[in-house]
Amino acid sequence: MNRYAAWKYLLMALAFVAGLLYTLPNFFGEAPAVQVSPGKATVKLGSDMPERIRKALEQAGVTERGLSIDLNSIRVRLADTDTQLKAKDVLQRALNPDSADPSYVVALNLLSASPRWLSEVRALPMYLGLDLRGGVHFLLQVDLKQAALKRYDALAGDARTLLRDKNLRHAGVSREGESLRIRFRDAETRQKSAEMLRGNLPDVEWTEQVEGQDLWLAGKLKPEAEKRSMENALKQNISTLNNRINELGVAEPIVAQQGAERIVVQLPGVQDTAKAKDILGRTATLEIRMVCDAPEESASIASGTVPFGCERYLERGGIPVVVRKQVLLTGENLTDAQAGFDSNTQEPAVHLNLDPKGARIFRDVTRESIGRRMAILLVEKGRGEVVTAPVIRSEIAGGRVQISGRMTTEEANDVALLLRAGSLAAPMEIIEERTIGPSLGADNIRKGFHSTIWGFVAVTAFMMAYYMLFGVISSLALATNLLLLIAVLSMLQATLTLPGIAAIALTLGMAIDSNVLINERIREELRNGASPQAAISAGYDRAWDTILDSNITTLIAGVALLVFGSGPVRGFAVVHCLGILTSMFSAVFFSRGLVAMWYGSRRKLASLSIG
Repeated sequence: MNRYAAWKYLLMALAFVAGLLYTLPNFFGEAPAVQVSPGKATVKLGSDMPERIRKALEQAGVTERGLSIDLNSIRVRLADTDTQLKAKDVLQRALNPDSADPSYVVALNLLSASPRWLSEVRALPMYLGLDLRGGVHFLLQVDLKQAALKRYDALAGDARTLLRDKNLRHAGVSREGESLRIRFRDAETRQKSAEMLRGNLPDVEWTEQVEGQDLWLAGKLKPEAEKRSMENALKQNISTLNNRINELGVAEPIVAQQGAERIVVQLPGVQDTAKAKDILGRTATLEIRMVCDAPEESASIASGTVPFGCERYLERGGIPVVVRKQVLLTGENLTDAQAGFDSNTQEPAVHLNLDPKGARIFRDVTRESIGRRMAILLVEKGRGEVVTAPVIRSEIAGGRVQISGRMTTEEANDVALLLRAGSLAAPMEIIEERTIGPSLGADNIRKGFHSTIWGFVAVTAFMMAYYMLFGVISSLALATNLLLLIAVLSMLQATLTLPGIAAIALTLGMAIDSNVLINERIREELRNGASPQAAISAGYDRAWDTILDSNITTLIAGVALLVFGSGPVRGFAVVHCLGILTSMFSAVFFSRGLVAMWYGSRRKLASLSIG
């Protein structure tokens, strides 16, 4: 009646071992490390970078204790802080031969001190949030109205170009607030223009208006297009901030949208607020220049000298490109850059949108420079790099530019991101700033840890005194629940915050509540005259419905906090929801398995040790 199948015991053992394995890394603390990340938007970590790092350290006599690789950085774990400082100097010299123009950021960091065999099975500790590790917190307000006005300026240029190309005469295109207005002299031209614009600018809703003797065509972005434009502006700002924060060497920065117009930036471990502000406020500039390829210039370049009025830069891959000093366009004239495909060859391409001024300049330049190369540079911290240098095939009008040729889909996405990352899509200002010291974070960890442990001890002491052996079993199930919860958070690489610790403490109380329901149900069955084995079986079976109902209702509240909350509330909700799921497993499945191990094989059972 109360015997478990072998596969259930195997599942219990596997869950316990997995929980122990993935919880262990959280008890080893942190070890000094060096983090290598790209220092420029145009630099990527190649597949050969780990080997370069190992070779440089080996030649300098520095012993590393493991490398961890993620999408944006490589982290080298070391034995002590002296070795850490030496390794930083070694890698700085090896990876950045030109100290005035570093390609990589080599920063001091901390990594888990757990053994290498744990890291190899991806058993990693949880990240510590800002309130536990210390660092800086910024809340930025994004001026989405300015982004909308830039969008309308771009649309005004598009409308002006389309009307000119279709030879539709008008008396002026202007932007008035968040709308476009085009004046016409006759109704027939206005009608033709409205039909053409509706077909070519589908995001704009056009309406015909009459004011005295004037005929007008008014355009306003459709609600869904306006919402999409604002979302894209926020995403671009978040992407740009992420690129800039890489330079700080932060292990686990948080850059997230909060509400409709705000961005939260949390930098755990960073105490230099001034430097963080400088990085967040820094701008990179996009520049378009012509390549120096005239016959006399080519002869001068071949002889090893840079012609007068030209400058030498490096293209992606280290290929030198000599370009003119004259800047034709800047990033201020670029409104958007998206990856796509060439409509003729179906090759990956990058599509650029320019504002009216940029479109006019670009049309004139491309008309006069067919067959020549045009370089697109990204200038950052006074240093420029060539993103791409395509050949001009024909005159390009209308403000829509396509860059294609010898690009993969991934490279097209990268180029589009680089071009968008040159500047923010909408201006931002810091409206809230907080600095949390590492000593306060350590104090928070100590107090949170003590509160959880003492809560656990108090609960288990009560359970063992009140329910005797069943209280011991309930306490073991509670310990397993705590083990599984920490393991799941570690596997998910969640960021633990102070509200998360509070959620863990709350989970302990809720988990033991299920065992109280089971134990009281078993007592009730015994009082009603059921045999001990029948009371155990009925107690677990009949308490299950109540446990399920109570946990589901609590889970609904947790999901609501997760969906509608932000910041600390979401951190609490994540741990809370996971704790409910692990408690249902440990309180019912695991505790019943322990009862089955102790009582299941006894045929003649006279009594239960349940108080």
